[in-house]
Amino acid sequence: MLDLLLTHGYFLFEDPKERQIMKPYAPLGILYLCSHLRSRGFDVDVFDTTFSSRGQLFNHLRTEKPSVLGVYANLMTRSNVVEILSVAREAGWTTVVGGPEPGAYSLEYLQAGAHFVVAGEGELTMEDLLLAIRCGEKDFSKIAGLSYLDIDGNLCQNQPRGQIQNLDLQPWPARGAIDIRRYVETWRTHHGTGSINFITARGCPFRCNWCSHQVFGQSHRRRDPIKVVDEVAWLLDEYQPDMVWVSDDVFTINHAWLRTYAAEMKQRRIRIPFECISRADRLSPEMMDLLAELGCFRMWIGSESGSQRILDAMDRGVKIEQVHKAVEMCRERGIQSGMFLMWGYEGEEMEDIEATIKHVSTSKPDIFFTTVSYPIKGTPYYNRIASRIVQISPWGKTSDRELEIKGRHSRAFYTHADRVLRDEVALARMLDNSQGADQTIDPRQAALLRQAIASERAALLATYAEVER
Repeated sequence: MLDLLLTHGYFLFEDPKERQIMKPYAPLGILYLCSHLRSRGFDVDVFDTTFSSRGQLFNHLRTEKPSVLGVYANLMTRSNVVEILSVAREAGWTTVVGGPEPGAYSLEYLQAGAHFVVAGEGELTMEDLLLAIRCGEKDFSKIAGLSYLDIDGNLCQNQPRGQIQNLDLQPWPARGAIDIRRYVETWRTHHGTGSINFITARGCPFRCNWCSHQVFGQSHRRRDPIKVVDEVAWLLDEYQPDMVWVSDDVFTINHAWLRTYAAEMKQRRIRIPFECISRADRLSPEMMDLLAELGCFRMWIGSESGSQRILDAMDRGVKIEQVHKAVEMCRERGIQSGMFLMWGYEGEEMEDIEATIKHVSTSKPDIFFTTVSYPIKGTPYYNRIASRIVQISPWGKTSDRELEIKGRHSRAFYTHADRVLRDEVALARMLDNSQGADQTIDPRQAALLRQAIASERAALLATYAEVER
């Protein structure tokens, strides 16, 4: 009999935005969980919802013999996961939910249909839970990292689970449990290059106060670089991707580690284009040279704001000058720079928005994405403004990105800030491109941009007094 079925709530073809992007990656979290439990003798299967539909999943849950269902949840898949839990429980499954969000919403997930919530890393907690269920145990109070409701409906939260210290003892993710080749081919079909993902570490030691550490805690544990190269070599041989995504939170934290990894890749003559995420303060000319040699074609940098005052309020530990330097180092080596930016952090005012516009227009990253800040439960940022958070829809049908904060500028205000930013950057690029290449600016195009900027700045000022709630 199957001990555990693992799934998640991401349905690619049911999300219009994701159908436009078409850049799916394998759910490594549940694949690591699968491989660990299989190595301990459990019969574990995975129902990968990425290329499936909720109808197919629900039919599977209703027609297969029920056992234990483990569901990975994050803030973007909450509503799907809540529906999965309800259908599974009605069909007789014992339901377990884990991932980056459930630990902060244990009671809500339990009331929504989960029998158990796993907080933190799931491997050891699930191992203990499956053993207890196999033995017919009714007392789960000794299983660290587990939450559940008692017979009277009261929340029981056991002691936290310690982290796995030696990641090299963990098996590679069970990629054979799903159709990895479909992920690679989906990328190749829509973007001309097939991509695959892997991780070299767990956790992030930095203390940005809006960032969640629910799963891996305030830690950084890294695998042996030689063993990571073993996995990379196997991935390239097995799936023939054209590029890879290194899914670490911050790939360049440990410079000594990266030196060893790069030397081993070079010795084996392995070079594959890749993209990754870093922090500006963990990039140096030496590290950038190594990344270029390894094949890095895009470096994503968490800039968040162009205002040093706001960065300090976030506890980012990064200087604006370091971000500028990081983008410059990327450009010098032919590496694309990507930048993440956040509007609406607590305390942000017009001068901070102008500082962000100037920051991006000056540094000119190849790509940048903006979002309006959203407080994630369990973070210092959330705790600071909790009294002003307004839930605009029922919890199980929304996410932490769909909250309002009393007194914050309106979404319309940030939409205009976004448009000013994009047009200012476009104008700065146009002016740059006209220099040094015997090119002249198209006066009509420049005039249109300046006109759009003036119009959006007027709209930005006009909506300044508009606030949420």
